[in-house]
Amino acid sequence: MVSIGLLWWALHDIPLDEVVGHVANARPLYFLAAVLVATATFPLRTARWRYLLRLEGASLPFLPLWHATAIGFMANNLLPARAGEFARAFAASRLTGVSFAAALASVAVERIMDGIAIVALMFIAIAAGDFSRSTKIGGVSIVGMTSGAAAFFGLALVTAIIVVQRPEPALRFARAIVRRVLPARLGERAVGVLEGLLAGLDSLRSPRRFAAVALWSMAVWLTYAASFTLCFAAFGINVHWTATFMLQGLIGFGVAIPSSPGFFGPFEAATRAALALYGVEPGKAVSYAVAYHIGTFIPISVLGLWSLSRAHLHLADLRRSRGAAAPPPS
Repeated sequence: MVSIGLLWWALHDIPLDEVVGHVANARPLYFLAAVLVATATFPLRTARWRYLLRLEGASLPFLPLWHATAIGFMANNLLPARAGEFARAFAASRLTGVSFAAALASVAVERIMDGIAIVALMFIAIAAGDFSRSTKIGGVSIVGMTSGAAAFFGLALVTAIIVVQRPEPALRFARAIVRRVLPARLGERAVGVLEGLLAGLDSLRSPRRFAAVALWSMAVWLTYAASFTLCFAAFGINVHWTATFMLQGLIGFGVAIPSSPGFFGPFEAATRAALALYGVEPGKAVSYAVAYHIGTFIPISVLGLWSLSRAHLHLADLRRSRGAAAPPPS
């Protein structure tokens, strides 16, 4: 329902022929370049994941992690409620031998690093664009929203670092909690899952690996920003050079809302709201959003389906992947 409401808000006052006209008049080479550059972020994510996820201390081969990455993002496009995060961890466990819990924890760390990167770039856009604290989207201050997100992701990262540096107190606390609320057998299974999750946070122990992950995270989001900029050129949208940082940040917040497969609705609404800050008229902003969204949706979906076949998995396996966190009964 949220997706439908946001999609209606983004499109309700924009004539279809106006959208078709803007898309038809877009410069095809710039648009194609935007799609290719956006698709290039997925190999970058795979390279970053190799620093986050290891098996018995050794780096994992690139190709299986690439297949898992493509499968995960394809599943986010085709399945609801961000099922792709679980699908990605499930595929990695099947293809590399790492535990599902460790793979899922590494994806969670990746999401924290993504959040920190996009928030840092949003602060650059706020400073360069001279946004005041009174500037709002949907009644919410942009400065306040960005500051709140920075606090959230910063706290999550600090908590993860503390837990991974001192795992025994965390596990003792977890055991005490689960023994109070769960039967003994289920409690032990839950603690086993938590131990697997801690293994997935191992990259936070090494300053060198953490620095590499941070650099790869900025590379991912600067590449995304480049793809947005190329699509601006395709649609003849002239805005401040930091507008891409604001745009991708607000899209990131928007697609975090539980929504339909592919994030249709939140993506278009966030793009319209973000570009309105820079004076882009709604028809062109929505046309840009629809074209960019569909254009970048197709390649990773096709690549993910191909990787799914290579891994001898099926969409039905991915739908069940949320249950893979629980270890099998003893």
